[in-house]
Amino acid sequence: MKLYFSPGACSFSPHIVLRELGLPFDLVQVDLKAKKLPDGSDFNAINPKGYVPVLQLDDGRIVTEGPAIVQYLADLKPDSKLAPANGTFERTQLQSWLNFVSTELHKSFSPLFSADAVGEKAVEFYKAKLHSRLGTVVEPALAKYDYLTGAEFTVVDAYLYVILTWAKAFKFDFTQWPGIGRFFDRVAARPAVQAAHEAETQAKKKAA
Repeated sequence: MKLYFSPGACSFSPHIVLRELGLPFDLVQVDLKAKKLPDGSDFNAINPKGYVPVLQLDDGRIVTEGPAIVQYLADLKPDSKLAPANGTFERTQLQSWLNFVSTELHKSFSPLFSADAVGEKAVEFYKAKLHSRLGTVVEPALAKYDYLTGAEFTVVDAYLYVILTWAKAFKFDFTQWPGIGRFFDRVAARPAVQAAHEAETQAKKKAA
């Protein structure tokens, strides 16, 4: 398999999941501004949406959208317990959290990455929205459990961790959310997460 990624982007989530599962894969770095691959070819030919992540299977088929990719990967090795079985209530809970992280957290960061384009008022609006969602939804869950769905690490925790790395970059103060702070440190210490961080750091240096 191939994972098309950009260092630090949301593609970091399936990158972590691939390493958690111990699946063989190749990383293909994408220049998102130029929409180019390392060989100079057009990334849009791989994904017309123009963004990462993209998972290319060994038979050439393409899977896009992070929440879909991580569930597909988890189902390749169900014994890993990175996702509950399809058709269960627990799987529906996982999907609910994936949708929340994607729509309420991930997309609310987009204006922050485009501050010059959207303006100061929009940035402040989305920062306030993120503070509210983290404080009233995520923190209570993580104050109660080690991970979003309970005692076990799942694919949604990898996704949330990526979002929280962005929050760190934008100087969000985790001391107000002790559950989130403990979660962040807990996930950061996982060997697969550390390996993914190292691989993306090296890839970024190589491309510089």
